[in-house]
Amino acid sequence: MAGQPRHDVLGSNKWNIVPLVICGTMFRLARKIRKIVLFFEKGAVNNKPKVPNNDIAPQDSTERRVRADAKRNLNVLLKSAMEVFASSGVDAPVRTIAQKAGVGVGTVYRHFPRRSDLVAAVFRQHVDACADAAPALAADYAPDEALARWMQRYVDFIAAKRGLAAALHSGDPALEALPLYFKQRLEPALRMLLDAAAAVGAVRTNVDAEDLLYAVAGLCMSAYDKGPDRARRMVALLVDGLRYGASPSANQN
Repeated sequence: MAGQPRHDVLGSNKWNIVPLVICGTMFRLARKIRKIVLFFEKGAVNNKPKVPNNDIAPQDSTERRVRADAKRNLNVLLKSAMEVFASSGVDAPVRTIAQKAGVGVGTVYRHFPRRSDLVAAVFRQHVDACADAAPALAADYAPDEALARWMQRYVDFIAAKRGLAAALHSGDPALEALPLYFKQRLEPALRMLLDAAAAVGAVRTNVDAEDLLYAVAGLCMSAYDKGPDRARRMVALLVDGLRYGASPSANQN
């Protein structure tokens, strides 16, 4: 219309789209900033020092302590059973063993449902202790002294075994494997000590470990009727006799 100012359509539209352009730019900038933040957060997580899981560590410690306590209690039970068997025989009441060990009768039966199970466990424990003493003595004493001391330790084993004699010869199938266990554990232990003593000329070289084990056992079974000291003296004489025929030339110093 005449006299009416003409609107610049292009100019008007240009100013209308400015806010849109600004919003788009800000949106893209915000996305880039977020990516940068996420990148650094991820790096911080990866480089974060690992903290021990305190929920697991105490549990493992507790389990180890429980296992140690259980093993200690079992050893006390077996020791008490051996003492009761030695004084009252293997037919002694289970209640007597439980009272001596300071546990309930149910605890004894939980570990050893049958009496033969308890007898076998007691026997194996004493065999193991005697066998394990051999390398310990060999490490602490001269070969001849280690042999002499182990033979006295074996005397103690035979004395303890006397309380189990009735059960070991009862024909119970649960106990049939014990003589073989005795042989497999104690023969190598004694043979190691004999070989070491023979190597330095302390004893003769032709001593058979099995013969010596059964010779000492037979000697102790009869000598113990006169007391443990008599058995020890007789075994000491037997060990001293092993020196006869020893070759001094075997000692290489």
